[in-house]
Amino acid sequence: MNVRSQISMVFHLDKCIGCHTCSVACKNVWTDRKGAEYMWWNNVETKPGTGYPTLWEDQEEYQGGWEAPGGKLRLKSTSKQKLVFNIFHNPHMPSIDDYYEPWTYNYEHLFDAPAGDDQPVARPISQITGELVQIESGPNWDDDLGGSPVYAANDPNLEGLSEEQRSQLSSVERLVYFYLPRICNHCLNPSCVASCPSGALYKRGQDGIVLVDQNRCRAWRSCIAACPYKKVYYNWFAGKAEKCILCYPRLETGQAPACFHSCVGRIRYLGVLLYDASRIEEMALKKDAELVEAHRSLILDPHDPEVISAARAAGIDEAVLESARRSPVYKFVKEWKMALPPHIEYRTMPMLFYVPPLSPVISTRVNGMVDFDSTGFFHDIDESRVPVRFLANLFGAGEEREMRYALRKQMAVRWWRRAQTTSDVDRETALRMLAEADCTPEQAEAIYQLTALCTFQDRFVIPPMHREEVIEKRHSPRQAQSSAGFGFTTGTGRSI
Repeated sequence: MNVRSQISMVFHLDKCIGCHTCSVACKNVWTDRKGAEYMWWNNVETKPGTGYPTLWEDQEEYQGGWEAPGGKLRLKSTSKQKLVFNIFHNPHMPSIDDYYEPWTYNYEHLFDAPAGDDQPVARPISQITGELVQIESGPNWDDDLGGSPVYAANDPNLEGLSEEQRSQLSSVERLVYFYLPRICNHCLNPSCVASCPSGALYKRGQDGIVLVDQNRCRAWRSCIAACPYKKVYYNWFAGKAEKCILCYPRLETGQAPACFHSCVGRIRYLGVLLYDASRIEEMALKKDAELVEAHRSLILDPHDPEVISAARAAGIDEAVLESARRSPVYKFVKEWKMALPPHIEYRTMPMLFYVPPLSPVISTRVNGMVDFDSTGFFHDIDESRVPVRFLANLFGAGEEREMRYALRKQMAVRWWRRAQTTSDVDRETALRMLAEADCTPEQAEAIYQLTALCTFQDRFVIPPMHREEVIEKRHSPRQAQSSAGFGFTTGTGRSI
């Protein structure tokens, strides 16, 4: 057992209001500079929708992540043989048109325009070329239009849905959408790290945050194509790769990342997980339908004496172990099994998890009355406006079992709370719903507390970083590790 610690995150989508405050906070801190104008390390998408960059989930086009032909992990986008031929043109790398051409406005024209009969206007100009530009897209171009046939019809997650299910997402009377905030997942098996020929990308040993060493980066840009979530960017001015750093300078001083701290809906949770690094490759080779549970099995119980002993032997500090025992991420992911990884079929083993959203049911009007025509406690899940299959494609590699489990538990907790506060639901009915959702009253109360009444300290359990120990290890010859790329078995980059 090779125990390591990892900073991990949970986003509760049932609470996201799509205000983009997180995106603006990140933009102001990290990407408000030349060469980074088009970058949004944090962005909020409307689902169903095509996202940013456009159709980033279409791996037939982008070839991101891993594949497992013949029981061996292999990068989709690159290899030692492909690298030389892709130096000047990588067919799987998104272009500026797939993101958007960033623009501002020539406000000076409002003051400097000569006298005339017409009111002067501030016209849009490109932040890259400085020339006048026709605005055709943006980072949230299809925001709040997830139900429209213009964008939603092209969402790759619609695969496998019936025509009736597709139409219900775009008809006006059944229009529905939800928000999907995205940052770098800081994966356990990051394809961006494995793809870098110069070893510039690496995973920090003390907390698992994936970073780019700007001094080693040689602008190969293989990482951009290899990342299936398209969360590595190229700074055209500096000639370097850049990505979300999870605000590690803030974490090292006990502060939450900027996007977490500013979240209006309080949907974000951060904590530390312990995982078994020796089993990553084995779990990544599982069949698609088994990947969610395989991924979850990598996470170790911080209360287990055997795990604690192995963690101490690996040099993990007692304070980190204590933080792991209080981690809200561990509760959502491992204990309650309500949070699921995005597109686990990419096999990067992401460390960002999502609690899927509940949505309104589809009703029909019969003789002037609204009729739901349903039986059973959990009919709303199958009759919701966002089909379970759509959510399963997004968070379960197409496997609906894990998605239904998470949604049933959410719904059962809601009914339990209604039984406590109103007369709409009797206690016996609520108890039976909890039992069918594999949930106890005590667990339901804990879920309710962490979801609705959580404090700042409940949502963000930040372990001490012990920066001084990291510096000592960095300068110790015995701790030096070589950089590697092009595959899991040859290394996953430098760990310092």
